[in-house]
Amino acid sequence: MNIRKIDKLDLEILNILQEDGKVSNAEIARKVGKAPSAVLERVRKLKKSGIIKGYECIVNHKALGRGLTAFTSIRVEEGVGATEVGQKLAEFPEVLEVHYTAGRDSYLVKVRVEDTEALQATLAKFGTIGPVRDTNSTIVLTTVKESRVIPLPHEKD
Repeated sequence: MNIRKIDKLDLEILNILQEDGKVSNAEIARKVGKAPSAVLERVRKLKKSGIIKGYECIVNHKALGRGLTAFTSIRVEEGVGATEVGQKLAEFPEVLEVHYTAGRDSYLVKVRVEDTEALQATLAKFGTIGPVRDTNSTIVLTTVKESRVIPLPHEKD
């Protein structure tokens, strides 16, 4: 990934894209007061430098039968800094996030499944990974906020 300095125009473009990833290049150009070709070039550079990693569709997990969200702390026996278990955990489709952490547990994993029986089956699969020694899950009752938007300044000249 190339490190690239971000200016006010880049921040404006990123804020617009984070609000609506499907917004057209022409609409971004209108909102920032620049030519569409200039905006297209900026977006291309933001992608090339790795600042824009991609675009995704946000679906209603409950409407798709995945109504249970859980955060599972996982304790493993692997060397400090080793993330092989994390790579294996990330392969399970019901695992949405895998975070290697400091502290007593090695990983914090976000899981989205149908119900408690499906969570139990997922935890059993985690247990088949050799170095996994213990899991502790917290089941989400209500999600107050869930976002992937990175707060950026909204500076104007």
